[in-house]
Amino acid sequence: MFKKKPALFAAALTTLATSQTFAAGLETAAANEFDMKSMLALGAALAIGLGALGGTLGQGRAAAAALEGISRNPGAASRIQTPMILGLALIESLVLFSFVVAFLLQGKI
Repeated sequence: MFKKKPALFAAALTTLATSQTFAAGLETAAANEFDMKSMLALGAALAIGLGALGGTLGQGRAAAAALEGISRNPGAASRIQTPMILGLALIESLVLFSFVVAFLLQGKI
């Protein structure tokens, strides 16, 4: 139960923050432009931060599982290592995609 609370809090905060941002209105064009730029910068920071965090956690778990499998059966090291490296490459590609998204968002500022 306690493990789900941070995820629920993050989802609620994201939902409420974006709703308030869109409902802010168009009082002044200058303030709205500044708000848009600051939200783009925040989105870029979150994209690269969460992408790196998720990739790091995923790669750590994949490497730990592979090393545990190799330690249990050293003869299967070559059969475990190849899929592990492929999985690590795919995880790293997701981190690079988050970097590209952050880079594109920074280009809009």
